[in-house]
Amino acid sequence: MLRLSRRAVLAAAPLLAGTPTALAAAPALTVYKTASCGCCKGWITTMTRAGYRPQVVVIEDVSPIGKRHGVPFELSSCHLSTIGGYVVVGHVPPADVARLLRERPKALGLTVPGMPLGSPGMETPDGRTERFQTLLLLPGRKTRVFAQHG
Repeated sequence: MLRLSRRAVLAAAPLLAGTPTALAAAPALTVYKTASCGCCKGWITTMTRAGYRPQVVVIEDVSPIGKRHGVPFELSSCHLSTIGGYVVVGHVPPADVARLLRERPKALGLTVPGMPLGSPGMETPDGRTERFQTLLLLPGRKTRVFAQHG
């Protein structure tokens, strides 16, 4: 019989809360990325560890897909995903994606503009992080803060 200490259970709880494995089977996650981007691979690994099953589509340029989904250029990133009728742009944490799917706001999706240090896929060997926000993409090129990190 496997015995877990109270400390181990408490340490694992935040990792499981709000992830697809804690909820139910996650909807399909399609990730569009270029062949040369390494941080995209890191984000895909993070999403896989959180219980998502990404299908990766390698393309020359993700900007036309972002444009098709209403993502303003200034809020774009190196990769873009679609899940559950939403777009997810950049290094969005898995818990934010789970919350989006749970709450189902009237929005286009989520974005983490740029490539903030410490965001999923942008981890550094020395553990440095930057504060960053996940933004809710709204129709009409509008946004609002969905989550604060760091």
